[in-house]
Amino acid sequence: MTARWVGIDVAKAELEVAVWPPSGEHLSVPYDEAGCDTLLAAVRAWQPAGIVVEATGGLEVRVGSVLAAAGLPVIVLNPRQVRDFARGLGHLAKTDRLDAQLLAEVGAKVQPVRRPLPDEATRELQALVARRRQLMEMLTAEKNRLGSAVRQIQPQIRKHIRWLEAQLQQSDRDLDGALRHSPVWQEHLELLQSVPGVGPVVSRTLLAYVPELGTLTRKTAAALVGVAPFNRDSGTWRGTRHIAGGRAPVRAQLYMATLAGLRCNPLLRAFYARLVAAGKPRRVAMVACMRKLITLLNAILKHRQKWVAPPAPC
Repeated sequence: MTARWVGIDVAKAELEVAVWPPSGEHLSVPYDEAGCDTLLAAVRAWQPAGIVVEATGGLEVRVGSVLAAAGLPVIVLNPRQVRDFARGLGHLAKTDRLDAQLLAEVGAKVQPVRRPLPDEATRELQALVARRRQLMEMLTAEKNRLGSAVRQIQPQIRKHIRWLEAQLQQSDRDLDGALRHSPVWQEHLELLQSVPGVGPVVSRTLLAYVPELGTLTRKTAAALVGVAPFNRDSGTWRGTRHIAGGRAPVRAQLYMATLAGLRCNPLLRAFYARLVAAGKPRRVAMVACMRKLITLLNAILKHRQKWVAPPAPC
């Protein structure tokens, strides 16, 4: 028999479920506890080779966790990958039912690699890190508005800034509390922060969004963060290489860590100077330093050894 694949389109209130190859079987359940139980019973009966869910900003976590806890093969795909697949097949129509069918078809034809879902503690850490980033964005926006605001509304903005600063402090305390309960995370924080340029915010982001760090190859680590260059060649034309994809929150923090490292990390500073002296554009040299830094951090966690400064040249 042809292996069956299940696609689940996740919405805030409802789950649409389809099977590939098409057999007319379809399921629509409310996205609540009872609906998840109904879904679990149906999927178990189908015995699929894989269950494909699209990443939808966190909505997929609950149903994915329920299915994974039952030992079912859940795969969470990047929406861009699904969108490109549909565009390649010429699928223009879009409904929840068609999206579920498309996800099942992607699973059957692409055979995506199954990766373990983050555990509950990691999901909590991700939520705390994301909330801190949101607070920082709102605080920066309010401070920018204060400079151009009319006098009548400046007190309101200042009051909101004070509230955001208090919430930011509370967010830091929550993050420290979550990390303190895990000896493994504490050890990883100390290892990561031993590298000049890597501070608490960067190390927390890495733990939350790249839990695989320390188990990857250097090329995989660079691609996962989005600092691996990809070729753009066609025929006799040879284009410049560009970075693409990856985990944007991590890449943003890695940029800040690299920027700090160019001032206080002798390894990155020397590497950057060597690239610029060789004629590389500064932006290209910066990305290369980001790639070197994530490779270094991956190696430090893999070997569980703190940073050791390179010897000074004779």
